[in-house]
Amino acid sequence: MRKTYIIAEAGVNHNGSIELARSLVDAAVEAGANAVKFQTFKAENLVSKKAPKATYQKQTTDNEESQFDMLKKLQLSEQDHFDLVEYCEQRAIDFISTPFDIDSLHFLTHRLNVKSLKLSSGEITNGPLLLEASKTGKPIFLSTGMSTLSEIEAALSVLAFGYLNSTESPSKAQFQNAYFSDEGQKLIKTNVTLLHCTTEYPAPLEEVNLKVLHTMKHAFSLEVGYSDHTKGIAIPVAAATMGASVIEKHFTLDRNMPGPDHQASLEPHELKEMVQSIRDVELAMGNSLKVPVKSELNNINIVRKSIVALEEIKQGEIFSHHNLGVKRPGNGISPMLYWDYLGKEAAKNYSQDDEIV
Repeated sequence: MRKTYIIAEAGVNHNGSIELARSLVDAAVEAGANAVKFQTFKAENLVSKKAPKATYQKQTTDNEESQFDMLKKLQLSEQDHFDLVEYCEQRAIDFISTPFDIDSLHFLTHRLNVKSLKLSSGEITNGPLLLEASKTGKPIFLSTGMSTLSEIEAALSVLAFGYLNSTESPSKAQFQNAYFSDEGQKLIKTNVTLLHCTTEYPAPLEEVNLKVLHTMKHAFSLEVGYSDHTKGIAIPVAAATMGASVIEKHFTLDRNMPGPDHQASLEPHELKEMVQSIRDVELAMGNSLKVPVKSELNNINIVRKSIVALEEIKQGEIFSHHNLGVKRPGNGISPMLYWDYLGKEAAKNYSQDDEIV
């Protein structure tokens, strides 16, 4: 089984502090994650100054503060990004970030030269950002929270068009042509991983719907992963057992810190437990062959049974239900042949509990 790619989602849980951001990188490394992910945005390009907060943000931050003011405090500077990329290289963990506007996208791809991009669920209908992201040629993790299959297909169509670097003018018809072309399909299969997601913080268990992982895999024939917003680690571990190739999970240094996402995040020891649990699941998944495994071979004869004499049997005596039985160990004649012996003559003398030969 191929190893699940685990993304430790630091998001904005650095609270705008490069020192906290570095500590989050350290925690992700200690937990054994493959990547640590941040968010790259300019508040003025992301939201209007009148945009309201989400309900969960009102519950975890100043209710009187606008979404713009909240996000402004959570921005990392360009220099912070350069420092984090360098620090992630030193710590041997992949750096990923989610761009929320085209300027931030170009900064990540043209100046930081990130290896891959993560696009959030809120961008799945953001055609211009999808197009610019795919034109970079970078692999994309695309979250699909709040979306339908048709919206996912529409987003993939834009991505296919961008990956093709088509000279045609962007349009719905051209996007569809790109998506249904052999080359377009090849490019999105090579570059795009879909992430199932429930966009609520925390996500209610009854609304997680992990079976959608199989639905999306069947519908699009792409790699499918899971971006988790539930409490605890049970659901991402379950997603790994269902074949999720990527698991993304928010984490924080301390759930009691101020900020919009801390309360719905794992703490470092929980992140480490999640990673280890997923790795344990991978080991346990096996190869689908139903045969005795190495550790069972020593136990077969101990726990299986053989045909034995229930009492003393003289040579020439007829085997019957009264004098033949089944007992451990299992290194004699298999009890599956029990009926073949009934009515036959004993070829030798047997004492009680002797294995029949």
